[in-house]
Amino acid sequence: MPLTPCQQIALDKIKKNHNIFLSGIAGTGKSYLVRQVIKGLDRKAFPVLASTGAAAVIIGGRTFHSFFGLGIMEGGFEGTVQKASQDKRLKGRLRKMEGLVLDEVSMIPSPAFEAAEKICRLVLKDNRPWGGKRLICVGDFAQLPPISANSRTKDWAFLSHAWQQTEFENILLKTIVRTREKEFIDVLNEIRIARPTSLARDFLNSKTEPFVEDYDGTCLFPRRQQTDGFNIKKLAQIDSAPRIFPTKYEGRKEAIESLKKQAPIPPVLELKIGALVMLRQNDPAYRFINGTTGHVIDIETDRISIELKNKRVIEVEPSEFSLLDADGEVAASAFNFPLCLAYALTIHKAQGTTLDEALIDLRNLWEPGQAYVALSRLSSSDGLKLIGWDESSILADEQVTRFYENIER
Repeated sequence: MPLTPCQQIALDKIKKNHNIFLSGIAGTGKSYLVRQVIKGLDRKAFPVLASTGAAAVIIGGRTFHSFFGLGIMEGGFEGTVQKASQDKRLKGRLRKMEGLVLDEVSMIPSPAFEAAEKICRLVLKDNRPWGGKRLICVGDFAQLPPISANSRTKDWAFLSHAWQQTEFENILLKTIVRTREKEFIDVLNEIRIARPTSLARDFLNSKTEPFVEDYDGTCLFPRRQQTDGFNIKKLAQIDSAPRIFPTKYEGRKEAIESLKKQAPIPPVLELKIGALVMLRQNDPAYRFINGTTGHVIDIETDRISIELKNKRVIEVEPSEFSLLDADGEVAASAFNFPLCLAYALTIHKAQGTTLDEALIDLRNLWEPGQAYVALSRLSSSDGLKLIGWDESSILADEQVTRFYENIER
Protein backbone atom coordinates (compact mmCIF):
# COMPACT_ATOMS: atom_id res chain seq x y z
CA MET A 1 0.00 0.00 0.00
CA PRO A 2 1.46 3.38 -0.95
CA LEU A 3 2.21 5.88 1.79
CA THR A 4 0.35 9.17 1.85
CA PRO A 5 2.54 12.26 1.32
CA CYS A 6 2.49 13.07 5.05
CA GLN A 7 3.30 9.45 5.94
CA GLN A 8 6.28 9.56 3.57
CA ILE A 9 7.51 12.82 5.10
CA ALA A 10 7.13 11.28 8.56
CA LEU A 11 9.02 8.14 7.53
CA ASP A 12 11.87 10.24 6.12
CA LYS A 13 12.12 12.19 9.39
CA ILE A 14 12.00 9.01 11.47
CA LYS A 15 15.02 7.68 9.56
CA LYS A 16 17.05 10.62 10.86
CA ASN A 17 18.61 10.59 14.31
CA HIS A 18 16.01 12.60 16.25
CA ASN A 19 13.62 11.86 19.09
CA ILE A 20 10.22 11.62 17.39
CA PHE A 21 6.65 11.94 18.61
CA LEU A 22 4.37 10.68 15.83
CA SER A 23 0.71 11.51 16.27
CA GLY A 24 -2.35 12.50 14.30
CA ILE A 25 -6.10 12.15 14.41
CA ALA A 26 -7.70 8.72 14.17
CA GLY A 27 -7.59 7.12 10.74
CA THR A 28 -4.39 8.79 9.48
CA GLY A 29 -2.51 5.49 9.35
CA LYS A 30 -0.27 5.71 12.42
CA SER A 31 -0.39 1.95 13.02
CA TYR A 32 0.35 1.17 9.38
CA LEU A 33 3.31 3.54 9.39
CA VAL A 34 4.67 2.00 12.60
CA ARG A 35 4.61 -1.43 10.92
CA GLN A 36 6.68 -0.01 8.07
CA VAL A 37 9.13 1.54 10.53
CA ILE A 38 9.74 -1.63 12.53
CA LYS A 39 10.05 -3.98 9.54
CA GLY A 40 13.77 -3.47 9.13
CA LEU A 41 14.71 -2.83 12.75
CA ASP A 42 17.07 -4.95 14.81
CA ARG A 43 14.79 -5.62 17.77
CA LYS A 44 17.73 -5.74 20.20
CA ALA A 45 19.09 -2.40 19.01
CA PHE A 46 15.58 -0.93 18.75
CA PRO A 47 13.16 -2.84 20.99
CA VAL A 48 9.50 -2.30 20.14
CA LEU A 49 7.39 -1.53 23.21
CA ALA A 50 3.71 -0.84 23.82
CA SER A 51 1.78 0.64 26.70
CA THR A 52 -0.48 -2.36 27.26
CA GLY A 53 -0.20 -6.11 26.90
CA ALA A 54 -2.98 -6.13 24.31
CA ALA A 55 -1.17 -3.59 22.14
CA ALA A 56 2.12 -5.45 22.61
CA VAL A 57 0.63 -8.76 21.44
CA ILE A 58 -0.77 -7.16 18.28
CA ILE A 59 2.43 -5.29 17.39
CA GLY A 60 4.72 -8.19 18.34
CA GLY A 61 6.53 -6.23 21.03
CA ARG A 62 7.04 -6.00 24.78
CA THR A 63 5.24 -3.94 27.35
CA PHE A 64 6.88 -0.71 28.48
CA HIS A 65 6.50 -1.64 32.15
CA SER A 66 8.10 -5.08 31.81
CA PHE A 67 11.00 -3.83 29.67
CA PHE A 68 11.94 -1.19 32.26
CA GLY A 69 11.20 -3.42 35.26
CA LEU A 70 8.55 -1.06 36.62
CA GLY A 71 5.94 -3.60 37.69
CA ILE A 72 3.03 -1.68 39.17
CA MET A 73 5.46 0.73 40.88
CA GLU A 74 4.38 -0.63 44.25
CA GLY A 75 7.56 0.70 45.87
CA GLY A 76 6.75 4.27 44.91
CA PHE A 77 8.68 6.31 42.36
CA GLU A 78 12.13 6.30 43.99
CA GLY A 79 11.84 2.71 45.22
CA THR A 80 10.87 1.52 41.73
CA VAL A 81 13.72 3.42 40.07
CA GLN A 82 16.35 2.16 42.53
CA LYS A 83 15.20 -1.47 42.29
CA ALA A 84 15.02 -1.46 38.49
CA SER A 85 18.38 0.27 38.04
CA GLN A 86 20.08 -2.58 39.94
CA ASP A 87 18.58 -5.28 37.69
CA LYS A 88 21.43 -6.91 35.73
CA ARG A 89 19.21 -8.06 32.87
CA LEU A 90 17.72 -4.58 32.50
CA LYS A 91 21.21 -3.09 32.48
CA GLY A 92 22.13 -5.45 29.65
CA ARG A 93 19.05 -4.51 27.63
CA LEU A 94 19.69 -0.79 27.98
CA ARG A 95 23.37 -1.05 27.06
CA LYS A 96 22.60 -3.06 23.92
CA MET A 97 19.90 -0.75 22.61
CA GLU A 98 20.38 2.31 20.40
CA GLY A 99 16.85 3.51 21.00
CA LEU A 100 13.30 2.25 21.24
CA VAL A 101 9.93 2.43 19.53
CA LEU A 102 7.00 3.01 21.90
CA ASP A 103 3.49 2.49 20.54
CA GLU A 104 0.31 3.79 22.24
CA VAL A 105 2.36 6.22 24.35
CA SER A 106 -0.87 8.00 25.30
CA MET A 107 -1.65 5.21 27.79
CA ILE A 108 1.69 5.48 29.63
CA PRO A 109 1.17 7.34 32.93
CA SER A 110 3.48 10.27 33.60
CA PRO A 111 5.19 8.64 36.65
CA ALA A 112 6.07 5.53 34.60
CA PHE A 113 7.46 7.63 31.73
CA GLU A 114 9.47 9.70 34.22
CA ALA A 115 10.79 6.60 36.00
CA ALA A 116 11.93 4.89 32.78
CA GLU A 117 13.83 7.99 31.69
CA LYS A 118 15.61 8.25 35.05
CA ILE A 119 16.49 4.54 35.00
CA CYS A 120 18.19 5.02 31.62
CA ARG A 121 20.32 7.89 32.94
CA LEU A 122 21.31 5.98 36.09
CA VAL A 123 22.16 2.70 34.35
CA LEU A 124 24.00 4.28 31.43
CA LYS A 125 25.73 6.89 33.62
CA ASP A 126 24.80 9.54 31.08
CA ASN A 127 22.92 12.69 32.12
CA ARG A 128 21.43 13.29 28.67
CA PRO A 129 17.71 12.51 28.41
CA TRP A 130 17.22 8.72 28.29
CA GLY A 131 20.96 8.30 28.71
CA GLY A 132 21.49 9.46 25.15
CA LYS A 133 19.24 6.78 23.64
CA ARG A 134 16.74 7.63 20.91
CA LEU A 135 12.94 7.53 21.28
CA ILE A 136 10.28 7.08 18.62
CA CYS A 137 6.93 7.48 20.37
CA VAL A 138 3.60 6.94 18.61
CA GLY A 139 0.10 7.67 19.81
CA ASP A 140 -2.87 9.99 20.04
CA PHE A 141 -3.51 11.55 23.44
CA ALA A 142 -7.05 12.45 22.35
CA GLN A 143 -7.94 8.77 22.44
CA LEU A 144 -8.16 6.58 25.56
CA PRO A 145 -6.19 7.85 28.58
CA PRO A 146 -3.82 6.11 31.01
CA ILE A 147 -5.24 4.57 34.15
CA SER A 148 -4.79 7.12 36.93
CA ALA A 149 -5.29 6.93 40.67
CA ASN A 150 -7.43 10.07 40.44
CA SER A 151 -10.11 9.58 37.81
CA ARG A 152 -10.57 13.34 37.43
CA THR A 153 -6.91 14.10 36.76
CA LYS A 154 -5.08 12.15 34.08
CA ASP A 155 -1.34 11.54 34.39
CA TRP A 156 -0.52 12.20 30.75
CA ALA A 157 3.08 11.42 29.78
CA PHE A 158 3.43 14.79 28.04
CA LEU A 159 3.01 16.52 31.42
CA SER A 160 6.19 14.91 32.78
CA HIS A 161 9.54 16.66 33.09
CA ALA A 162 11.04 13.79 31.10
CA TRP A 163 8.80 14.57 28.11
CA GLN A 164 9.94 18.19 28.06
CA GLN A 165 13.61 17.20 28.38
CA THR A 166 13.36 14.69 25.53
CA GLU A 167 12.78 17.54 23.06
CA PHE A 168 10.70 15.54 20.62
CA GLU A 169 10.34 16.53 17.01
CA ASN A 170 6.55 16.44 16.72
CA ILE A 171 5.05 14.93 13.56
CA LEU A 172 1.30 15.13 13.04
CA LEU A 173 -0.22 13.00 10.28
CA LYS A 174 -2.99 14.98 8.59
CA THR A 175 -4.25 12.87 5.69
CA ILE A 176 -7.14 10.67 6.82
CA VAL A 177 -7.10 7.35 4.97
CA ARG A 178 -9.92 5.66 6.91
CA THR A 179 -12.62 7.91 5.46
CA ARG A 180 -12.85 10.61 2.76
CA GLU A 181 -16.14 12.19 3.88
CA LYS A 182 -15.62 15.84 4.75
CA GLU A 183 -18.71 16.22 6.92
CA PHE A 184 -17.88 13.07 8.89
CA ILE A 185 -14.29 14.29 9.36
CA ASP A 186 -15.55 17.67 10.58
CA VAL A 187 -17.87 15.95 13.05
CA LEU A 188 -15.04 13.74 14.33
CA ASN A 189 -12.84 16.80 14.84
CA GLU A 190 -15.54 18.42 16.97
CA ILE A 191 -16.03 15.24 19.01
CA ARG A 192 -12.25 14.91 19.43
CA ILE A 193 -12.06 18.19 21.37
CA ALA A 194 -15.54 17.79 22.94
CA ARG A 195 -16.84 21.00 21.40
CA PRO A 196 -19.81 19.81 19.36
CA THR A 197 -21.63 22.43 17.32
CA SER A 198 -24.99 22.07 15.64
CA LEU A 199 -23.14 20.20 12.86
CA ALA A 200 -22.14 17.35 15.21
CA ARG A 201 -25.41 17.37 17.15
CA ASP A 202 -27.52 17.20 13.98
CA PHE A 203 -25.25 14.47 12.60
CA LEU A 204 -25.52 12.33 15.75
CA ASN A 205 -29.29 12.82 15.92
CA SER A 206 -29.63 11.77 12.28
CA LYS A 207 -27.79 8.53 13.06
CA THR A 208 -29.87 7.63 16.12
CA GLU A 209 -32.60 5.03 15.72
CA PRO A 210 -34.36 2.44 17.90
CA PHE A 211 -32.25 -0.57 18.83
CA VAL A 212 -33.11 -3.68 16.84
CA GLU A 213 -31.96 -7.15 17.88
CA ASP A 214 -31.53 -8.39 14.31
CA TYR A 215 -28.86 -5.81 13.39
CA ASP A 216 -26.29 -7.62 11.22
CA GLY A 217 -23.19 -5.69 12.18
CA THR A 218 -20.93 -4.99 15.15
CA CYS A 219 -22.31 -3.22 18.22
CA LEU A 220 -19.94 -1.14 20.33
CA PHE A 221 -20.92 -0.99 23.99
CA PRO A 222 -19.15 0.83 26.81
CA ARG A 223 -19.10 -2.14 29.20
CA ARG A 224 -17.82 -5.70 28.91
CA GLN A 225 -20.88 -7.25 30.56
CA GLN A 226 -23.11 -5.87 27.79
CA THR A 227 -20.70 -7.13 25.13
CA ASP A 228 -20.28 -10.69 26.40
CA GLY A 229 -24.00 -11.17 26.96
CA PHE A 230 -24.92 -9.87 23.52
CA ASN A 231 -22.40 -12.13 21.71
CA ILE A 232 -23.67 -15.21 23.54
CA LYS A 233 -27.29 -14.32 22.83
CA LYS A 234 -26.74 -13.71 19.11
CA LEU A 235 -24.79 -16.93 18.59
CA ALA A 236 -27.52 -18.92 20.37
CA GLN A 237 -30.07 -17.64 17.85
CA ILE A 238 -28.36 -19.59 15.04
CA ASP A 239 -30.11 -22.96 14.84
CA SER A 240 -27.15 -25.27 14.32
CA ALA A 241 -24.56 -27.14 16.37
CA PRO A 242 -21.55 -25.09 17.45
CA ARG A 243 -17.94 -25.96 16.68
CA ILE A 244 -15.63 -25.44 19.63
CA PHE A 245 -11.98 -24.43 19.19
CA PRO A 246 -10.12 -24.14 22.51
CA THR A 247 -7.13 -21.83 22.31
CA LYS A 248 -3.92 -23.75 22.97
CA TYR A 249 -1.42 -22.06 25.27
CA GLU A 250 2.27 -22.69 25.79
CA GLY A 251 4.69 -21.01 28.15
CA ARG A 252 5.10 -20.05 31.77
CA LYS A 253 1.98 -20.31 33.92
CA GLU A 254 1.84 -16.66 35.00
CA ALA A 255 2.56 -15.49 31.44
CA ILE A 256 -0.25 -17.67 30.08
CA GLU A 257 -2.69 -16.14 32.55
CA SER A 258 -1.63 -12.69 31.43
CA LEU A 259 -1.90 -13.63 27.76
CA LYS A 260 -5.44 -14.93 28.27
CA LYS A 261 -6.43 -11.40 29.33
CA GLN A 262 -4.41 -9.57 26.67
CA ALA A 263 -4.77 -11.64 23.49
CA PRO A 264 -7.36 -10.46 20.96
CA ILE A 265 -8.73 -14.00 20.70
CA PRO A 266 -10.87 -15.71 23.38
CA PRO A 267 -9.73 -18.72 25.46
CA VAL A 268 -12.48 -20.72 23.73
CA LEU A 269 -13.69 -19.84 20.24
CA GLU A 270 -17.25 -21.01 19.63
CA LEU A 271 -18.49 -20.75 16.05
CA LYS A 272 -21.45 -21.71 13.90
CA ILE A 273 -22.06 -21.52 10.17
CA GLY A 274 -23.50 -18.05 9.61
CA ALA A 275 -21.86 -16.49 12.67
CA LEU A 276 -20.58 -12.92 12.37
CA VAL A 277 -16.86 -12.84 13.14
CA MET A 278 -14.03 -10.32 13.20
CA LEU A 279 -10.46 -10.81 12.01
CA ARG A 280 -8.11 -9.79 14.83
CA GLN A 281 -4.83 -9.32 12.96
CA ASN A 282 -3.51 -7.58 9.86
CA ASP A 283 -3.03 -9.89 6.91
CA PRO A 284 0.42 -9.56 5.27
CA ALA A 285 -1.30 -9.99 1.89
CA TYR A 286 -3.76 -7.18 2.77
CA ARG A 287 -6.84 -9.34 2.22
CA PHE A 288 -8.11 -8.07 5.58
CA ILE A 289 -7.10 -5.88 8.49
CA ASN A 290 -7.70 -5.92 12.22
CA GLY A 291 -11.43 -5.23 12.43
CA THR A 292 -12.57 -6.73 9.12
CA THR A 293 -15.85 -8.60 9.59
CA GLY A 294 -17.69 -11.31 7.72
CA HIS A 295 -19.86 -14.41 8.09
CA VAL A 296 -18.60 -17.96 8.53
CA ILE A 297 -19.60 -20.09 5.55
CA ASP A 298 -17.54 -23.24 6.16
CA ILE A 299 -15.72 -24.75 9.12
CA GLU A 300 -12.97 -27.35 8.93
CA THR A 301 -10.51 -28.48 11.58
CA ASP A 302 -7.62 -26.55 10.07
CA ARG A 303 -9.35 -23.74 8.17
CA ILE A 304 -12.41 -21.52 8.28
CA SER A 305 -13.98 -19.90 5.24
CA ILE A 306 -15.43 -16.43 5.70
CA GLU A 307 -17.45 -14.29 3.34
CA LEU A 308 -16.40 -10.72 4.04
CA LYS A 309 -18.83 -7.84 3.94
CA ASN A 310 -17.49 -6.93 0.48
CA LYS A 311 -18.55 -10.45 -0.69
CA ARG A 312 -14.97 -11.65 -1.04
CA VAL A 313 -14.41 -15.17 0.35
CA ILE A 314 -11.20 -15.85 2.28
CA GLU A 315 -9.82 -18.83 4.15
CA VAL A 316 -8.05 -18.36 7.46
CA GLU A 317 -5.82 -20.80 9.31
CA PRO A 318 -4.77 -20.88 12.97
CA SER A 319 -2.27 -18.22 13.99
CA GLU A 320 0.09 -17.64 16.88
CA PHE A 321 -0.21 -14.70 19.26
CA SER A 322 2.78 -14.25 21.55
CA LEU A 323 3.48 -12.40 24.78
CA LEU A 324 7.14 -11.42 25.03
CA ASP A 325 9.05 -11.07 28.27
CA ALA A 326 11.25 -8.12 29.17
CA ASP A 327 14.16 -9.57 27.18
CA GLY A 328 12.11 -10.06 24.03
CA GLU A 329 11.82 -13.83 24.43
CA VAL A 330 8.46 -15.56 24.04
CA ALA A 331 6.99 -15.99 27.53
CA ALA A 332 3.68 -17.46 26.36
CA SER A 333 1.94 -18.24 23.08
CA ALA A 334 -1.69 -18.68 22.11
CA PHE A 335 -2.68 -20.74 19.06
CA ASN A 336 -6.09 -20.48 17.43
CA PHE A 337 -7.92 -18.94 14.52
CA PRO A 338 -7.42 -15.14 14.54
CA LEU A 339 -11.14 -14.57 15.09
CA CYS A 340 -13.63 -13.44 17.67
CA LEU A 341 -17.39 -13.08 17.55
CA ALA A 342 -18.21 -9.67 16.10
CA TYR A 343 -21.75 -9.05 17.24
CA ALA A 344 -20.38 -6.79 19.97
CA LEU A 345 -17.12 -5.26 21.23
CA THR A 346 -16.35 -2.87 24.03
CA ILE A 347 -15.23 0.56 22.88
CA HIS A 348 -11.89 -0.05 24.61
CA LYS A 349 -11.36 -3.34 22.71
CA ALA A 350 -12.30 -1.64 19.44
CA GLN A 351 -9.37 0.79 19.66
CA GLY A 352 -7.01 0.06 16.76
CA THR A 353 -9.68 -1.55 14.58
CA THR A 354 -11.31 -0.28 11.39
CA LEU A 355 -15.00 -1.09 10.95
CA ASP A 356 -17.16 -0.81 7.86
CA GLU A 357 -20.32 -0.62 9.95
CA ALA A 358 -21.24 -0.39 13.62
CA LEU A 359 -24.16 0.24 15.95
CA ILE A 360 -22.80 2.29 18.85
CA ASP A 361 -24.09 3.14 22.31
CA LEU A 362 -22.79 6.60 23.25
CA ARG A 363 -24.71 6.89 26.49
CA ASN A 364 -23.20 7.00 29.99
CA LEU A 365 -19.57 7.14 28.88
CA TRP A 366 -16.99 8.16 31.44
CA GLU A 367 -13.56 8.50 29.79
CA PRO A 368 -12.19 11.41 27.75
CA GLY A 369 -11.81 10.26 24.17
CA GLN A 370 -14.20 7.32 24.52
CA ALA A 371 -16.86 8.72 22.20
CA TYR A 372 -14.19 9.82 19.73
CA VAL A 373 -12.58 6.37 19.66
CA ALA A 374 -15.95 4.71 19.03
CA LEU A 375 -17.01 7.00 16.18
CA SER A 376 -13.61 7.13 14.51
CA ARG A 377 -13.54 3.35 14.00
CA LEU A 378 -15.86 3.76 11.00
CA SER A 379 -14.53 3.92 7.47
CA SER A 380 -17.79 5.52 6.32
CA SER A 381 -20.61 7.35 8.03
CA ASP A 382 -22.98 5.28 5.88
CA GLY A 383 -22.20 2.33 8.12
CA LEU A 384 -22.83 4.23 11.37
CA LYS A 385 -25.93 3.82 13.53
CA LEU A 386 -26.40 5.01 17.11
CA ILE A 387 -28.49 3.39 19.84
CA GLY A 388 -28.38 6.74 21.59
CA TRP A 389 -26.06 9.51 22.73
CA ASP A 390 -25.87 12.21 25.35
CA GLU A 391 -23.71 15.30 25.32
CA SER A 392 -22.27 14.54 28.76
CA SER A 393 -20.60 11.47 27.20
CA ILE A 394 -18.61 13.57 24.73
CA LEU A 395 -15.53 14.17 26.83
CA ALA A 396 -12.06 15.52 26.16
CA ASP A 397 -9.24 16.54 28.47
CA GLU A 398 -8.47 20.25 28.16
CA GLN A 399 -4.79 19.53 28.83
CA VAL A 400 -4.72 17.33 25.74
CA THR A 401 -6.49 19.98 23.66
CA ARG A 402 -3.95 22.61 24.71
CA PHE A 403 -1.08 20.19 24.08
CA TYR A 404 -2.11 19.71 20.44
CA GLU A 405 -2.87 23.39 19.96
CA ASN A 406 0.69 24.16 21.06
CA ILE A 407 2.09 21.58 18.63
CA GLU A 408 0.05 23.08 15.80
CA ARG A 409 1.44 26.53 16.60
